[in-house]
Order: sequence, then C-alpha cells, then structure tokens
Amino acid sequence: MRLIYFAWVRERIGTSEEEVELPDGIDTVADLLRWLQSRGEGYEQALQFPDVIRVAINQEHVDHREKISGAREIALFPPMTGG
Repeated sequence: MRLIYFAWVRERIGTSEEEVELPDGIDTVADLLRWLQSRGEGYEQALQFPDVIRVAINQEHVDHREKISGAREIALFPPMTGG
C-alpha cells in the first residue's frame, strides 16, 4: 500500500511517501493512524493529534472509521484552511 504525506505531516515524518505492508488487525483509517504512531518519533509527532488528520483513500476523503481493505493509496493531510 502506498502512503502519501502532505505539508507538516510530511515534514515531521521525513518523507513524502512510502510503500508499506500492514500487519494483521489494521482494518480502518483509525487503526492505520495508531499503527503509524508506533513507527517512530517522527510519526508520533506528526500524528500526536490523530483526530485533526484528514485522510483520502484512492483520492477520496474519508472518515477515520472507513475500512482500508483494498486501498491502493492513502494520503494523510493536516487540517486545511481556505482563503
């Protein structure tokens, strides 16, 4: 699965994207965010407030309860503001 990170999420994690193989038990976006937090200090800093992270699966914004089974690409964004 391809993970893509934007803005300060990317800066704190230290990469713009990566390919990962998820362990068993990672079924929803919320599960994915918790698992990512456990992968190191940069991930922990980027995702310390997971409720504010916006997520898109295959380029469509989704809720954190969304199942990720079959996803080819998941993107993580910080909160967005308009102008």
